[in-house]
Amino acid sequence: MIALLQRVTEARVTIAGTVQATIGAGLLALIGVRPADSEAVAERLLDRMLRYRVFADADGRMNRSLQAVAGGLLLVPQFTLAADTAKGLRPGFSHAASPDLGRRLFAHLAARAREAHTPTACGVFGADMQVALVNDGPVTIWLEA
Repeated sequence: MIALLQRVTEARVTIAGTVQATIGAGLLALIGVRPADSEAVAERLLDRMLRYRVFADADGRMNRSLQAVAGGLLLVPQFTLAADTAKGLRPGFSHAASPDLGRRLFAHLAARAREAHTPTACGVFGADMQVALVNDGPVTIWLEA
């Protein structure tokens, strides 16, 4: 399972002109699911996202986690993160989980995130989403479970 983390001052997901989810300062996590992923992998990724130190401490060093700063978490499903780009000029998606597995594991991740962290907001699996964000830093991290 993959999370592309972006430290943000704000982020939102809009679907068909309606704001679906929004957060203030925190992490936007684009989530990719691969065929070998499981609920246990999703839970490990969540634990890492919540505890990963990408926020500044008093000395300006990335030493504080999302939990420590009580920031927002916005989870957005994005199967294209698992794209195979090794050859050619068009991505392949054989490395991405099936839609059923991706939907199930994203739902599991979202449910566990809502239990473990407030505020948590989510995009919608399979929807045509527009994601807007203000990247803070910029800080963007590729995180795997």
